[in-house]
This record gives sequence, structure tokens and C-alpha cells, in this order.
Amino acid sequence: MPSFKVKVKWGRELYPDIDVNTDEDPILFKAQLFALTGVQPERQKIMCKGGILKDDEWNLQLKDGAVVLLLGSKDKVPEMPQTPVKFIEDMNDAEAATAMRLPAGLTNLGNTCYMNATVQCLRAVPELRKALEKFQPDSSDATSYAFTISSAMKIVFAQMEKGTTITPIVLLQALHRASPQFAQTGENGTYRQQDANECWSEILKMLQQKLLPLKQELGEATDKKVHNSFIEQFFGGTFEVKMTADEAPDEPVTVSTENFLQLSCFISMEVKYMQSGLKSKMKEQLVKNSNTLGRDAHYTRTYLISRLPAYLTVQFVRFQYKGKEGINAKVLKDIKFPIDFDAFELCTPDLQNKLCPMRSKYKDHEDKKMDVETQINKTAKSLEVDGEDDETKYEQFWFDNDLGSNNSGYYTLKAVLTHKGRSSSSGHYVAWVRSNGDVWYKFDDDDVTSVTTDEILRLSGGGDWHCAYVLLYGPKRLEKC
Repeated sequence: MPSFKVKVKWGRELYPDIDVNTDEDPILFKAQLFALTGVQPERQKIMCKGGILKDDEWNLQLKDGAVVLLLGSKDKVPEMPQTPVKFIEDMNDAEAATAMRLPAGLTNLGNTCYMNATVQCLRAVPELRKALEKFQPDSSDATSYAFTISSAMKIVFAQMEKGTTITPIVLLQALHRASPQFAQTGENGTYRQQDANECWSEILKMLQQKLLPLKQELGEATDKKVHNSFIEQFFGGTFEVKMTADEAPDEPVTVSTENFLQLSCFISMEVKYMQSGLKSKMKEQLVKNSNTLGRDAHYTRTYLISRLPAYLTVQFVRFQYKGKEGINAKVLKDIKFPIDFDAFELCTPDLQNKLCPMRSKYKDHEDKKMDVETQINKTAKSLEVDGEDDETKYEQFWFDNDLGSNNSGYYTLKAVLTHKGRSSSSGHYVAWVRSNGDVWYKFDDDDVTSVTTDEILRLSGGGDWHCAYVLLYGPKRLEKC
């Protein structure tokens, strides 16, 4: 059979004047087309005037100028997966959470975002999760409010481990029984919005009555500090309060202690940063009766922290009661807060001395010069999942004789509870919880999305956007050398 010059059409490509020698096997023509198109011979289908070229004989009627159609793709055609592909929009909540690896959201049961945001922030504390997991209900105390809230928190936390949207009706009912104010309804019968910080305080107060303190390992310091509850142990700090008579230098200074579960950041015209808002009320002037002078006199009262808890809660005093309107009006001022917070200057001299050894370790760690490769490795590590479960790689964050304390004064932000609106009894509350490194989760009830640290820093206030209301700081961890 003679040779011909044909045109080969492959998709949108056209190859003119291709030599075809019909004295050779068809496989050589296919090899020629493979060199031109990259389509493997076994994937080629060659057609001309309705006929399909066989592998072992020329069964096509060719002539010069004939158009030959080549069908086939360069890449292997994907095989059908054994498991059918399922799109996110077709998945149920459990399947979607697994696919996206998102933590559980909480259903809004009618203006209950204040409770949902509180629960999400508190769940950022791994020790609290473990304490609730170990909580053993006592049937003899089954009717107490503290029991029902602690049991409900245990149930909700356990359900949230599954990574699906949870409906926290058990916790809401327990909260309503413990504090009827949260059960108030409006004209249309729906629950009224409530103050999230009041909810936070109420839940901690109930847990404080039921969650036992964690025990330290045997063989550690003998002068262990005794705590009455887990909440006091990990969330509770202590102030040393000194009262000095300004007009009677000879009058002895009175010293007392006060316990706290959160610090207050007061907002005024002068305050622009959280640190200054915290310090503004730690020294105040007052007038009271002086036994030395036999009359009212001016006194100075100072507060300094003598015990730092592992988890430090800071409330921004953003709401001020307006009698005429009968509402807690919101202060929208922009107050900057840090991701990493140093509480050293808020402490007593005695506590500052105790903090110095661990702070020196931090300084030594930062002063060490690392080569480029080590720097890259460290950066990569910081973006990995937080090693909460691998405690052996970190230095101890508490004093030997006081499990649940902070032994350095260094904190890092774990969660932010924000409010959007103009009063505490309206608007909307959202939780922003740190996952690891620069990755945070925004918990807007059952809508969970991933955000970055830059978005967290924009929560400082100054407008109608979400404003930081309650901050939860945890111990900054130092990796062992």
C-alpha cells in the first residue's frame, strides 16, 4: 500500500502533512502520533470516515489530504473511587466537622449566645476539661444548683468532643434554675439577652463548689498550698491590700488579703491600653475614720497580686448603668490588649522575687543565638498543634508547692469573649478561641470559622464591630532546652 500525507485533528490542535506509510504496522503510526501529542498508543482512538483503526491492520481508506481524527488524553483517566465522593453541602453536621476538622459549635436557643460564648472560652482550658471528665456526680446532692450545672457542663464538654453542633439545653435549664434572671423572657416569649460576664461568673461559682482541686505528685514540695476547689486552684488569684493613712504617718499600715477570679480593666479618657486600665484601680484614694486622729482622714489603698493563677481572666468594664434609660450602656472606646501579657509589675515585691528564676530561664532561652536552620524549625514548630498532651517537652509553669499557679508572670491569650451592640442586654456575643500558633476559631453559636491573630487584635473596640469584653490568658509555655 502506498504512503499518504494526511491531516491529524486532535481536540483543538491540527497537524497538517503527516506522513502515513501503510506498508508499516499501524502501531508505528500511533507511535508517531504519541511523539506529536503525548497521548499513549494504548489510549489512542484513530478514526477516518467513520472507521476506527485497528492495531494489526490498515482498515481505513486513506488518501492525500484526508482528515484523521485522534481521540485520547495525555493523562490517565481517573478511576471511579471505591467510596462515592460526597460534597460538604451534602454532609450532615458530624461528617462536615470531620472533613473540615472544625470544633463543635453550640445551637442558639433564643438569645443564648452569652452562654454559648462563655462555654467555648472556658473549654479552652485543658485542665478544666480533665477536671469535668473526672467529676463524679453524687446522688445525695442531685438537687443542688452547683451539682446540676457541674453535671451539665460535664455532659456538654463530652458531647463537644465529637466535633458536631451541640444543643446545650441541659446546661441552659440548669442555669435557669440556679439563676432565674437568665430565664427572663420578653414580650414575644423568647429569652432575653443577658450579660455574658455574669453568666461566666455564675458558672465558675457553681463549679467552684463541686470540682475538687487537682492533686500534686508525691515527692514534691512538702509545704504545699491547700486549695478548696479546682476553680480556686487554677483561676483564683490573691491580692495583698495595704491601707495607709496619708495624714498620720505614724499610724500602722493595715495589711489584708482578697481573693479574685478575674481582674477588671477600667476604662476612662486616659486609658488606651489594658495594662494601664488594670493599674488604674489598684491604687485609690478614700476617706474614712482614723482612730489615731479621731476624725475622718484621707487614706491610700493599694492592691498588689500575691498569687497569680495559671489562668488569668480580665474583664473590660465596658458597661455603665444609665438610670434614665434603665440600661447598661456600652463604652465603645478602643482599648489595646496584648497577645502575650506580662503581669510582673502588678505583683508584690515578694512574689516578684519568686518569679525571677523562671523569668531568667525565659531570658536565657531568648538570648541564645540560633542558626538559620534552627530558626526555621522553631517557626515550623510554633505553627503545629499545641502540645498540651506532651507535657514532658515543656518547663513546669507552676510553683512546686502550688499546682495551678503561674511561676513566671508570663501569659499568652487563649480566648476572647466579645460583644457587638450598644448594651449588655442586647446585641450579640461571640467567642474567639486559640487553636495553635496563628490559628484561632471564631465561635458564632453554631457557625465555626477559622481566623488569624490579626483579626483577634482588631477586637479592641472603637466602633460597632465586636469588642473584647472578657479575655482569658493562660500560662506561656517554655520548651525545655
